[in-house]
Amino acid sequence: MGERDLLVERFEGHRTRLKAVAYRMLGSPSEADDAVQEAWLRLGRSDTGGVENLGGWLTTVVSRVCLDMLRSRTSRREKSLEEPLGETLGARVPDPIVGRTDEGDPEHEALLADSVGLALLVVLETLSPAERLAFVLHDMFAVPFDEIAPVVGRSPTAARQLASRARRRVRGAATAPDADLGRQREVVDAFLAASRGGDFEALLAVLDPEVVLRADYGAGGASKVVRGARAVAAQALTFSRFAPFAQPALVNGAAGVVTAPGGEPLAVMGFTVARGKIVEIDILADPERLRRLDLSAVLGD
Repeated sequence: MGERDLLVERFEGHRTRLKAVAYRMLGSPSEADDAVQEAWLRLGRSDTGGVENLGGWLTTVVSRVCLDMLRSRTSRREKSLEEPLGETLGARVPDPIVGRTDEGDPEHEALLADSVGLALLVVLETLSPAERLAFVLHDMFAVPFDEIAPVVGRSPTAARQLASRARRRVRGAATAPDADLGRQREVVDAFLAASRGGDFEALLAVLDPEVVLRADYGAGGASKVVRGARAVAAQALTFSRFAPFAQPALVNGAAGVVTAPGGEPLAVMGFTVARGKIVEIDILADPERLRRLDLSAVLGD
């Protein structure tokens, strides 16, 4: 085996973990792939003969790439301040990982091994890039702070403080979903049936009183947050004409749907079900980002 082939083999041995790190950092499977590819290109340009821990070296490179990508993100849309229902969306809805409900996808499962649901990723979107990196690397991948510090350009003590601030935000905002996927699906199906039937009271019955709906329409629409069961139920009835086109799917490992009239993706909806009620609904309806998602498992090739 040649030197190049050996390098490829060693890199491929770390790819799944690197993509998992990048997805938690960026909240986008396609951007995570870009970050991992950039790490491969940098590996090819570097002399790693003296590197004893290639996995650690690659994790650092991917982390730096992700940090640069997060810092360069700019607002993708003008936020309307005159929406009749709801407030403007402060955090982008992440790009979900979508799979079929009837069979496991090994890559899907590897990326979501730590139950990285949309609810958690939305909270991560509210962190500063440095906070997000410190939290993801330390709390999710057990990277020591003395290795995180040079990536964020801080001391190990400051890196620890970044992760601590992020941890408090996550604990205060992230919702732990019910573990029973079958029960999740029952609740989501009841929500869809009520929406199709225009049954406002039935919608209220499956929504938590403090439910939060986030809808991200991208640059071409008014993305927003809607809070409270009655407001979310009213929003569901507004879009009830699309409910018949909703196909069940796994969205970041939880019950969700893909809405695709005529096979054309209109939205991916992720639901967080806790205590038998829907507590969060995250809707990605940005046409540009939907085109980048792999929805073939649900919609076919």
